[in-house]
Amino acid sequence: MRVGYGRVSSTDQHIDAQLERLSDCEKVFYDKLSGSKTNRPELAAALEFVRTGDTLVCTRLDRLARSVGHLCGIAETLSRKGVALQVLDQAIDTSTPTGKLLFHMLGAIAEFELSIRKEQQRAGIAYAKAAGKPTGRRVLITGEELQRARQMRQAGMAIRTIAGTLRRKRSTVDRALRRLEEQELSTVSGQ
Repeated sequence: MRVGYGRVSSTDQHIDAQLERLSDCEKVFYDKLSGSKTNRPELAAALEFVRTGDTLVCTRLDRLARSVGHLCGIAETLSRKGVALQVLDQAIDTSTPTGKLLFHMLGAIAEFELSIRKEQQRAGIAYAKAAGKPTGRRVLITGEELQRARQMRQAGMAIRTIAGTLRRKRSTVDRALRRLEEQELSTVSGQ
């Protein structure tokens, strides 16, 4: 049996192109999570589902994992179960010795590329900080708005109403109020 696995990094991305390429698989699993996360429910379900003689199919190695260690762990699991891995874009088929070698080489290269990108990102952030430019996520709720939200909440208003009044997302207001409460609790307990 051919079992497909696909992954997109965020809810803004679409899985459709991967699903189309995996259309010849009898069963397909997919996650909408970052590749750096090793706890992916659908990947775990796919690895549990496959049986001896099956082939796990994905479009690219980076859809499966982002580190050599994780790739090797998946490869070991598949090998122990007697399941082959086929990666369409890199023409890898671990049912052959050449495919196994290529699998490990491409995994190492992918991890190397990721570490280079992270270094470049860190250098860019350091440069921006040195130049006095803002870094990180933009502020979704100002300190003034947060204090106003806190007062409204203490007055018994619902989060949804507060968010509407401030013209912010409910989740933003809720998260900000919870963080403020946690900070106050840690300050009180730290005294």
